[in-house]
Amino acid sequence: MREIVLDTETTGFDPEQGDRIVEIGAVELYNHMPTGRTFHEYINPLRSMPQEAFEVHGLGDDFLRDKPVFEKIAQSFVDFISDAKLVIHNAAFDMKFLNAELGWLNMPKIPWEQAIDTLDIARRKFPGSPASLDALCRRFSIDNSSRTLHGALLDSEILAEVYLELIGGRQPDFGLAGAYSPETTEDSAETDWHPGPRSKPLPSRLNEEERAAHQAFVEHMGDGALWKQLT
Repeated sequence: MREIVLDTETTGFDPEQGDRIVEIGAVELYNHMPTGRTFHEYINPLRSMPQEAFEVHGLGDDFLRDKPVFEKIAQSFVDFISDAKLVIHNAAFDMKFLNAELGWLNMPKIPWEQAIDTLDIARRKFPGSPASLDALCRRFSIDNSSRTLHGALLDSEILAEVYLELIGGRQPDFGLAGAYSPETTEDSAETDWHPGPRSKPLPSRLNEEERAAHQAFVEHMGDGALWKQLT
């Protein structure tokens, strides 16, 4: 199962009022384990950065001026996420912006049901408790000391750790699924790995002295010994 943990930074709160995405960061998970594949882009919003937003993420006009506009990175972003579930903290916010940007380019929008909202999961799992990303890091003892400002890729990496804790720990299925690589085909990626029988049984690790001692122990137990019934 492929999932993308995703975060955006923006110029404000409402794309319908002219706010734009200025950064996208995403981390790929396969069977709840990071693969090492990421997506990260800074984006020129073609407008000035409000001071309130700059104080949140530190991305100013001078830094963003030579970055690509959303149109230039849109297809590579869509290709990266594909149809994977999108793990987002406060998904309504990011999905609103992503679909606005895609809509302005007449590109297909991302279905709302494709998103998994970790804020909603946290609120249902810990009702009445703070559910911000920082609060969840404190709850799960996740180091977020490098998060002095919001950053889409860093926040995605931190959220991936939080998400795995929210759904039951880093290896909710004991991590027994096969390793994933970008070359895995779509059909095989959806197939869980299962161990097959060995073509040649492993040799016994018992030496002759140990074998004789075990046999003597079984004989001492009498005819009703379970070991004799098994053999």
